Amino acid sequence: MSIEVGLKGRAETMVTTENTATAIGSGLVPVFATPHMIALMENAAYTSLLPHLSEGEGSVGTHLDVAHSAATPVGMKVWAESVVTCVEGRKVTFQVRAFDERGEIGSGTHERFIINGEKFLSKAQSKLEG
Repeated sequence: MSIEVGLKGRAETMVTTENTATAIGSGLVPVFATPHMIALMENAAYTSLLPHLSEGEGSVGTHLDVAHSAATPVGMKVWAESVVTCVEGRKVTFQVRAFDERGEIGSGTHERFIINGEKFLSKAQSKLEG
């Protein structure tokens, strides 16, 4: 694992009727849904790590503290940016920000842990065994 402070990521999408608050049941207005903004932030962080992981490794989100500060209507492009601010063993902390074509729409922090995919899935699956 060769993850360093300053590593950046980016993810983008268009606001469509499918990713609005009304479509997913998180609000009553047809604007970009907060859960989708959060997923975009996580995607920016997640994908930035991929080239720096060893075979069999992955990452999982473990903490997110964000504010969604501005609404975005259907038809606008939105994107999220992530920057690694701290690496402590397997824990990686990011500053995350989201934007639309008019400016910032959200910001906060996100933590991910580097995991061994097979071991992680095996532990999760063991919950089914009682």
